Amino acid sequence: MDYGLFTKKIIDQFSRFFVGGLLIFSGLIKLNDPIGTQIKMEEYFEVFAEDFGSFFHYFIPWALEIGMVMIVLELMLGIAILIFWRMNLTAWLLLLMMTFFTFLTFYSAYFDKVTDCGCFGDAIKLTPWQSFIKDVVLMVFVLHLFWYRKSYKAALQATSGTAVVAGTVVISLALGVYAIRHLPFIDFRAYKVGNNIPQQMLPPEQPIIEYVFEKDGKQVRDTKFLSDAEGYKYISSRVVNQDKIKPKITDYSVSSPEGEDMTPYTFEGNRLLIVVYDVKKASTKNIAALRELTRGLEGKVDCFVLTSSAAEVMEAFRHENQLAVPYYYADATVLKTIIRSNPGVALWKNGTVLGNWHHNDIPSASTVLDLLK
Repeated sequence: MDYGLFTKKIIDQFSRFFVGGLLIFSGLIKLNDPIGTQIKMEEYFEVFAEDFGSFFHYFIPWALEIGMVMIVLELMLGIAILIFWRMNLTAWLLLLMMTFFTFLTFYSAYFDKVTDCGCFGDAIKLTPWQSFIKDVVLMVFVLHLFWYRKSYKAALQATSGTAVVAGTVVISLALGVYAIRHLPFIDFRAYKVGNNIPQQMLPPEQPIIEYVFEKDGKQVRDTKFLSDAEGYKYISSRVVNQDKIKPKITDYSVSSPEGEDMTPYTFEGNRLLIVVYDVKKASTKNIAALRELTRGLEGKVDCFVLTSSAAEVMEAFRHENQLAVPYYYADATVLKTIIRSNPGVALWKNGTVLGNWHHNDIPSASTVLDLLK
């Protein structure tokens, strides 16, 4: 038996399924929420505009389209690798994409620019260094596939393989467009239906501190602070559950135009939140349905707009669209996290999320009242 050839075949198959499977998983997570990818792309373009040149600002209006191309490419390459479709082309595209991603994650980690790469959307959060290490490990197997790219035999006939890859592109685009025009199929965010927002603002665990002492020339570790009187000399301390003491929501805050803190108010009783994080970019094609909803809930549910836009812009928007509800301020990033729609609608009862709707799916007043029963 040629053990060298046998080992290569094992590495070939592992590389094929590991790289292909990870690309498909990553692509599907992002396909579930293209708007989330858009937000992350905008963040990267802002950083690049500051560090490399202002021309990156020109990419920001196209962040959604660029993000969709990257998502579809990721899924296409994942499928292509699994079936060894046109491996010379596939391997080159994969190498170029991974080189770009590896640079991106290294730059973010080393210069502390973007705290979350968005590799797996909101489903799995990775630190910048974890993202970079993940890309380095992946790159090892990508390089293996690239080096032997001309030796792989396609798993399907040329026509069938092309049909599978083309089908992947078409289905991915269709699902992505649907998610954009509605909401993510699966919601991984802290503001998803069923979550209680005040609870999400509390740390899951209290800090557990481990102290290091020295006594009789030996190190002693304890979660209690030991007394000098007993011969213990303090050396250092650390929080052992650092990853479990940070609340899932740290930046939710609402204020009135006069500066009054309205955060507690949003958690009291029945509240319909109309999220308009950017008035200038807000869609008005379904504003009539939104207006009808607020009128149908008048006197039954407190309705208000949450926005990050300036007062004069917001006032003009309300008057032009006859939206007779008050408005309050919140951070734009927070509002984009609450709901992936501009405008979007969220229903909260005592701080618990009962419903989230895209502006293309605005519910009737009766639907909202049924949920509050």
